[in-house]
Amino acid sequence: MNSPSQTRTIKVSALARVEGEGALNVRVKNGVIKDLQFRIYEPPRFFEALLRGRIFSEAPDITARICGICPLAYMMGASQAMEDALGVKVTGPLRDLRRIIYCGEWIESHVLHAAMLHAPDFLGLDDALLIAKAHPELVGKALQLKKLGNQLLEAIGGRAVHPVNLKVGGFYKLPTPLDLAPLKDRLQWGMEASEDIARAFAGFDFPDLDIDYECVSLTHPDEYAICEGGILSSTGEYLDLDAFLGPYGEEHVAHSNALHGVGPRGRYLVGPWARYNNNGHQLSERSKALAKDCGLGAKVTNPYKSILVRMVETLYACEEALRLIETYEMPDRSCVEVTPGPGTGYGCTEAPRGICFHSYSLDKQGHITRAIIVPPTAQNQKQIEEDLRQVVQGNLHLDDEALTWRCEQTIRNYDPCISCATHFLKLDITRE
Repeated sequence: MNSPSQTRTIKVSALARVEGEGALNVRVKNGVIKDLQFRIYEPPRFFEALLRGRIFSEAPDITARICGICPLAYMMGASQAMEDALGVKVTGPLRDLRRIIYCGEWIESHVLHAAMLHAPDFLGLDDALLIAKAHPELVGKALQLKKLGNQLLEAIGGRAVHPVNLKVGGFYKLPTPLDLAPLKDRLQWGMEASEDIARAFAGFDFPDLDIDYECVSLTHPDEYAICEGGILSSTGEYLDLDAFLGPYGEEHVAHSNALHGVGPRGRYLVGPWARYNNNGHQLSERSKALAKDCGLGAKVTNPYKSILVRMVETLYACEEALRLIETYEMPDRSCVEVTPGPGTGYGCTEAPRGICFHSYSLDKQGHITRAIIVPPTAQNQKQIEEDLRQVVQGNLHLDDEALTWRCEQTIRNYDPCISCATHFLKLDITRE
């Protein structure tokens, strides 16, 4: 056991089981944290500058390359912003198809993170391969469930990674009801698999941590918001998308290549448990029952239980995709006609990790003159730092290895997409 007054340095070359590269530096003096920095050192990629001068129709495919795990968050947010700028509205079966394919992205991303990347933290294991040795049936089920999400993406988007069938105004080609029919039985199975995995995870020993988050998410009057809606804070404030960039913004910090999201009261939370806290009453009855069975109340304040919320949302995504596939009828056209012109538009969807906001301005030929993209991990960075501050301060009695593990586990609560945010874990803790 280490003394709180000891000078100690802990270094981990890179955080495993997240996308991207980052570091955590902590300086402790006389048992009190004097400095804590969650650093993202992956090089920025300047997508917003890259987009300037491009025609509006190119934005979805270009922005999709920001992330291979959640490309739809960028494709659909960019498409909606362009449609907003050009006075186009996608409704009916085309809107339903967008919601179905987004459910596929939620399923594959949530299961990948929860079962393969985050669950090992609760079992004291280094990776999912070790889980597979101890619980082969559970891991096999998780892999099949992730594959189901990929199949939804392929059936509507043409392929699972960076789908090629989406465009501003809708789709290039429509799937037929027969194309989607084979997914019905798979989705029925997916509901049961989601419940089985969630209940297994509910038996984990969750570290004690209670935080009163300001939760920010999309909200929609008629549905659990995924693809559309306005911005809702748990403080009760509501904003239309065109007002988001007033109270919410980003700032440069010296210790990170990624911008830090800043809200009206400073840090805020986006992501699964922000959505659950704001909109949980709109989940299906089956999803609500699963949440209750897993010990979740109406509000989640322990970030480690985010793994359970992800599985509740996975169940909901299976239910919602099945509901929409069962009522799907092909429209007459695969897309709404879009005419280039000047304007400024806004789009926002709920990526698996939280709201992904887009704004673009166009000239009279439809070329992009300004692009703003606010990804979820950038918005969460200040809150991640605050979570880490509480975790480190409350666990200084742990030895270096155990404290490093707890910090990594805490960061993985957020399923951070560091590659998105730059446009971990190297932990360096000094105890004086």
